Amino acid sequence: MLADRNTLLGCVRSDLNESKRIDKMKTMLVTGGCGFIGSNYIRYILSGETEWKIINLDKLTYAGNPKNLSDLESDPRYRFVQGDICNIDVVQPLVDEADVVINFAAETHVDRSILGGAEFVQTNITGTYTLLECARECGIDRFLQVSTDEVYGSIDEGLWTEEWPLDPRSPYSASKASAELLAGSFYVTHGVPTLITRCSNNIGPYQYPEKRVPLFVTNAIDNLPLPVYGDGSQVRDHLYVEDHCSAINLVLKSGEPGGAYNVGSDNEANGIDVVRTILRMLNKPESLIKNVTDRPGHDARYALDSSKLRSLGWTPICDYEESMQRTVEWYVSNERWWRDIKDSGDFRDYYRRNYSKR
Repeated sequence: MLADRNTLLGCVRSDLNESKRIDKMKTMLVTGGCGFIGSNYIRYILSGETEWKIINLDKLTYAGNPKNLSDLESDPRYRFVQGDICNIDVVQPLVDEADVVINFAAETHVDRSILGGAEFVQTNITGTYTLLECARECGIDRFLQVSTDEVYGSIDEGLWTEEWPLDPRSPYSASKASAELLAGSFYVTHGVPTLITRCSNNIGPYQYPEKRVPLFVTNAIDNLPLPVYGDGSQVRDHLYVEDHCSAINLVLKSGEPGGAYNVGSDNEANGIDVVRTILRMLNKPESLIKNVTDRPGHDARYALDSSKLRSLGWTPICDYEESMQRTVEWYVSNERWWRDIKDSGDFRDYYRRNYSKR
């Protein structure tokens, strides 16, 4: 009996010590943490960092999937709150708890912004303003706005540096550029220590399968046509999402407040090369390729100069081939995850609206 009592007391002391340790951790508010990049970032932090506990604020729109982080629900360092970043009554108390804010929350698909841009303006601009206003009032240590290379427009040759003028070409990229300008204005006017990262095309686990790479992979698995816009000549850099996560973490720690940082991995490939890579990896025929009418205003090429970020010590781990291989293997191994999404009414409705007349 005495041994049992001592064991019980030991467990209680251990739990109390763990609770005290977690209470002393800094708090990171991650918005949009149930989406593709956000969920990968939360997983990255909790698997490798020891100083942070995380509050994940997500509205759970069509691309926000709580299953992305279901294995972390019992982790005492992780707390999920369902809510809208546009709702100041939800945002204010969470920002007040936080030491830093990382804003992943956004409507992100160019094709959807062409079909209708109102939600992009609301979430990407108004939502960012709400977060910044709360950050100003609460006096947080750092506010990191996750943005995109699409704010630069299109470049025929060479690379964009951070000093390149913004020239967004779609409702999506215009809304992201607007969010950046708000973040910059809050740094200059109010002294909010903002940081901006502009990433290239992310690929990897948990990406909603309406996006190009997971759409091609999952369609190929089912022997369905792979819809390639135009002649497939549009060039993108392909950044493995874990490399993006490490870049965000470095900028959060070492970036200069008020600054922007390009995040690219020099993994350029055009659309037709991407689809052929996927078909090769899945041992599927190129007869599945279906060229469809290009989308309006489709940018021809994105290319980032990431030397500013690399000067802080960042180096991407995955080259193009490994990034694609890891991504393809994940979707092959996690069929239930993406099939549940592709069988949903929202996905089917989007696919019909976007591709039925092409």
